[in-house]
Parts: sequence; C-alpha cells; structure tokens
Amino acid sequence: VQLVESGGGLVQPGGSLRLSCVASGFTFSSAGMSWYRQAPGKEREAVAGISSAGGRTNYGNSVSGRFTISRDNAKKTVYLQMNSLKPADTAVYYCQTRWGMKDYWGQGTQVTVSS
Repeated sequence: VQLVESGGGLVQPGGSLRLSCVASGFTFSSAGMSWYRQAPGKEREAVAGISSAGGRTNYGNSVSGRFTISRDNAKKTVYLQMNSLKPADTAVYYCQTRWGMKDYWGQGTQVTVSS
C-alpha cells in the first residue's frame, strides 16, 4: 500500500488549496479514505473522511463548511479542497486508509497559512 500526497504550500489567509492523494497497492474503490493533519506540538487530528463509493463524507468541527473531501476511483485519488484557510489550518496533512486491518499513511504535505 502506498499513499502519496501533493498540493501543499504557502497560502495567505482566506485563500484556497487542493490536496491530492494518489493510492496504489490495494483496491482503492473498496476502501474508505481520510485526511488527517498535525500541527507542531499538537496531536494528529481527523480532518475529513469519505466512504469507498464517495456517497458518505464527514468532517471535523474546525473545518466543516470550509473543506470538501472527494474521490475519483478511476484515478485512485482522493482530494481535499480547502477554502477560507486560516492560520490555524497550518499543519502537515496526511492521507490515510485502513486495509487488511492495518492503517496506512502517506508521507504528508505541508500547508502553511500566513500573510
């Protein structure tokens, strides 16, 4: 199983970014996918999750209404559209899945929100 994130960077408050996570090594269309983030000195927190077919999504309270998770099973890719970004959203963002009763994580992509 391999998860590779991209799309992070430096953005001003109020701006937008779209993260991508390309998956391989498992049956992507059968797996739920999630995004997590971890800020310096803080615990990793769940940001958003999506079911295998994409019909169900859930969001953390701090991002609900600003972030949107989606997936393209043909491309084996999950996305996180982040709008109205705040400095508090600064963190390393990780893609995650659970397959074969084991959790897998990507290497993470840094998002920095600063003026």
